[in-house]
Amino acid sequence: MGASAIHSYSDARRLARRRLPWMVFDYIDGAAGEGVAEARNLAALREIELQPRVLVNVKDRDLTVPVFDHAGHVPFGISPMGMCNLSGPGADLMFARMAAKHQVPHGVSTVASTTMEEIIEEANGHAWFQLYFSGDGSGTKKLVERAKAAGYRTLVMTLDVPEVGRRPRELRRGFKMPFRIGPMQFVDFALHPRWSISSLLAGAPDLANFKKDGFDFDRTESRALADWDFLKQLRDSWDGNLVAKGVTDVEDAKRLKAEGVDAIQVSSHGGRQLDAAPPPILALARIRAALGADYPLFYDTGLRSGEDVVKAYAMGASFVFFGRALQFAIAAGGEAGLAQYWQLITEEISLTLAQMGQVALPRNGIL
Repeated sequence: MGASAIHSYSDARRLARRRLPWMVFDYIDGAAGEGVAEARNLAALREIELQPRVLVNVKDRDLTVPVFDHAGHVPFGISPMGMCNLSGPGADLMFARMAAKHQVPHGVSTVASTTMEEIIEEANGHAWFQLYFSGDGSGTKKLVERAKAAGYRTLVMTLDVPEVGRRPRELRRGFKMPFRIGPMQFVDFALHPRWSISSLLAGAPDLANFKKDGFDFDRTESRALADWDFLKQLRDSWDGNLVAKGVTDVEDAKRLKAEGVDAIQVSSHGGRQLDAAPPPILALARIRAALGADYPLFYDTGLRSGEDVVKAYAMGASFVFFGRALQFAIAAGGEAGLAQYWQLITEEISLTLAQMGQVALPRNGIL
C-alpha cells in the first residue's frame, strides 16, 4: 500500500504507525500526560457545526488567503515541527518544496533536522523561523541573527514551552534528542527495516542547526527565564514580522498585541505541553472577540481535514497550520503521500464551502 491509500487523516496515521519505529511514531503522535488536552480539543472541533445552504451559485470558489504581505494559494501552511526527517528522509525539504509551490509558510523549527539555510532556499523564501528561548538566552539571540542573515522575514517565538511537557509515550520508548540508541531502540529499528535502511542511507536525523560551531542545544535545558522583558528585547532587535505562538489566554493576547507582536498563533502545542489546557479552538474565538476583526490570528492544534480548516476560520483564524498530520502523510507515502494528503485537504475545503453556499473562507470569523 502506498500514497494511493491515503484518503483521510486516519489512513495516513494507520500507515505511518505500521511503517515507523515505535519510538518515532510515539514521538510524533504523543501528547502530554494521558492525552486529555488533545482529546478535549478534538472533541471541541467535532462539536462545531457548519450550516449547509442550498441554491447558491458556488461554482467559482477561491481558496486564496492573505498572510502578511502576500496571498497563499491555499489557506493552510506547515507548522514548525522538530526532527521532521524522522518521518522520512528529506521530509524537511519536501515541506519546503510544498511551501514554495503553494506560496504558503513553512515553519522551520529550531530543532529541524535540516539547516535553516537549506530550508529557506528550497522554500524559495516561503519559510518562517521558529525560535525557542533556552538557558540564559544568549544562544537564542545568536539564532535570531543567523535567521536574519539567512533571509528570514518572519520569526515565530514559541512561548508555551517554559519546560518541555512530560510525554509518557516518549519516555517509555527512551526518545531523546539527539538519538541515544540502546538495546530497546536497536530491536525497534530492526523490526522496521524499511525505515531503518532508508534513514541509514540518508544519514541519521540530527539537530542540524547545531552542527555549526558556536551553536549548542540541550532539549532538557530550562526555558523558564523568558519573560516580557525578553520579548521587548526581541521586538526591538527583529525588524521583520514577529509571531507569538502557543497562546490561549485572552489577557496574554491583549498584552502581546500591545507590545507590538505582529500576529498571535493560538495553539496548545498539539496537546503536548499541559494535559489540563483548555481547547485552543475555543480560545481562538475568545481571543478574536477580544482583539477585534483586523488583528492577524493564526491557529494550529488538532487540524485533520478540510472541514477542520473551515471550522478554524469560522472561529476567527486568519490563517491555519497543519502539524503531525503532514508527517504521517510522509511516513505513509513519502513525497507522493504528502502531495496526496495536501490535495485532499484542499479539495475538502472547497467541497465544504460549496455545501455552505460560500465561495471563499470566512475572514477572521466573518463570512
